This record gives sequence, structure tokens and C-alpha cells, in this order.
Amino acid sequence: MAKVNVSLQVIPNVPPERIYPVVDKVIAMIAESGVKYEVGPMETTMEGELDELLQIVKKAQDICVEEGSSRVLSVVKIDYSPKGVTIDEKISKYRSK
Repeated sequence: MAKVNVSLQVIPNVPPERIYPVVDKVIAMIAESGVKYEVGPMETTMEGELDELLQIVKKAQDICVEEGSSRVLSVVKIDYSPKGVTIDEKISKYRSK
């Protein structure tokens, strides 16, 4: 299967001072997964096989709950093309050289 991009924003229902630490644990899990990813100010975008990325999305929910969140609001975006989609093709021209 071709590579896809999945963007994930998690908003855990925890006290305000706990939001960033919980999100940091989700980002650490994404980093440990080995998929290509980029952290943005509002979401993290990953690149890989759709099934693997959706498993990461599920794990993100689990982490938030394990960290005390009574509810998790997640925004998931999927960019799919049969030929594949990469992060670089979308944003490389905007990166400083």
C-alpha cells in the first residue's frame, strides 16, 4: 500500500497544567513508533502505512486515558492517494535551505 499522511491533534480532558505533559507523552510514543513525523503547533503529521498510523491514533487515545483524561477529543486528517503522499512533497519548498 502507498504511504499516506495522517495528522493527529489530541485534546485530553485534564487540568490545564497537564495538557502539555500528556500531549508530550503522545508525541514520544509517535517518535518511538519509528514512523516519519513532524510536530506542528496544532497537530502532528505522520507518514506511513494507513493501518499502522491508525494504530498509533488508537494508542494516543489510550495514553491520554492512562494519564488521567476522562475524555479525549481528537482531530484526525488523512491524506490518501493511490500513488502515495509524502510530507516532503507538500512542504519541502517552504523549508529554509
